[in-house]
Amino acid sequence: MDEALFRHYSRSDVQRAIVAHAQGREVAIKFGEQGFGKRPDIIKYPKDIIEWVKQGATSFHVSEERWSDPLRVSPLMKREALDSLRRGWDLVLDIDCPIFAYSKLCSHLLIAALQYHNIRGVSCKFSGNKGFHIGVPFESFPAEVNGEQVARLFPEGPRKIAYYLKEFIRKSLQREMLREGIAAVIEASGKEFEGLVKDGELDPYQIVEIDTILLASRHLYRMPYCLNEKSGLVSLPINPNEVMAFERERAKPPVIFSSFGFLDNPHPGEARQLLLQALDFSMKQPEREEKRVYAEITDAVPEGLFPPCMKLGLQGMKDGKKRFLFMLLNFLGKTGYTPDQTEQVVREWNKRNEEPLRENYLVGHLRYFRQKKERILPPNCRGQYIDLHICTPDNLCERIRNPVSYARRKAQAGAKKRGKREKAD
Repeated sequence: MDEALFRHYSRSDVQRAIVAHAQGREVAIKFGEQGFGKRPDIIKYPKDIIEWVKQGATSFHVSEERWSDPLRVSPLMKREALDSLRRGWDLVLDIDCPIFAYSKLCSHLLIAALQYHNIRGVSCKFSGNKGFHIGVPFESFPAEVNGEQVARLFPEGPRKIAYYLKEFIRKSLQREMLREGIAAVIEASGKEFEGLVKDGELDPYQIVEIDTILLASRHLYRMPYCLNEKSGLVSLPINPNEVMAFERERAKPPVIFSSFGFLDNPHPGEARQLLLQALDFSMKQPEREEKRVYAEITDAVPEGLFPPCMKLGLQGMKDGKKRFLFMLLNFLGKTGYTPDQTEQVVREWNKRNEEPLRENYLVGHLRYFRQKKERILPPNCRGQYIDLHICTPDNLCERIRNPVSYARRKAQAGAKKRGKREKAD
């Protein structure tokens, strides 16, 4: 057992903070490089924490969603069932950047933007590595908006708020990053001018990431006072008004327990206007999420390197076969499969379906696939895959946004290993 881990999680103040934060939330326990244990889980007592650490636990993570019974949550549940279990959700903005100064700057501007929107219950914590988590508790949101229960507006509610705030601070972030000139930004980021400047303007989100895509059902964040495996630092709550003065050294164990909490300062209903403005903003203009550049794959990626969603879907579907066919065709088209190879995979998959798709329907889609010159990406992760009950993420899934990216990374990693073996021979 790691003595440093044991000493940290043996602290009674740390245990109490973790137990308090876990209430009503799904817990996922991380075991170092082995990844997460079984989900869902819960933590009820301080003694649970040290028992998990004895078994190899390194950190504890929770869902942004609040549940009436977290242990009943399952990836196989339909949207309606999840909605009935969900009591609410917290807004957790995840800011990440390899340049810590830019992470602080972006976090500072987001906190200011929330305060500008009359949110008094803003909380902030250092992520434990290079970023910050900024939170607004669910109690700060209204029970209903536009005739809908706000508890059911997940993930679209927090996703639209995150996007709205991201665009709200875009110009300010751009201006602050350029105080020392574009040359300084290029040097600090290590990126080329062409990759940073779009339409004559610096795009700050080519460097700083405010996650709006990965806000999805059962998405996790590291709990307050938990250690980060990579850095060895503590995910420490801090004064949201002092983020610019924060230094990572403050999070080295043993940490001084903070007088600030995370998501524990609600002001009922104060976030109503923020939510309404975000929903209105999303209707007025299409989201301009960054388009990921995917390296072209010339050889068909083996099915063994497919992401879990594709592997599970290929075992055969009971419901949602037409939607999965659309996903599958686009996925195969972007992972090196020729039309003939694609047809072979699709036909084998259709045989495994509980009730196969009709032949004329299949032929029509395969013919259209052959005629298309440009291949498009399948839908991004989480949303639709969760609806089809095929989203069973592994460790790599937590770091990618599209199934094609998963296959590309796996294929590239395999190529590197083969190259090393060949050199060794």
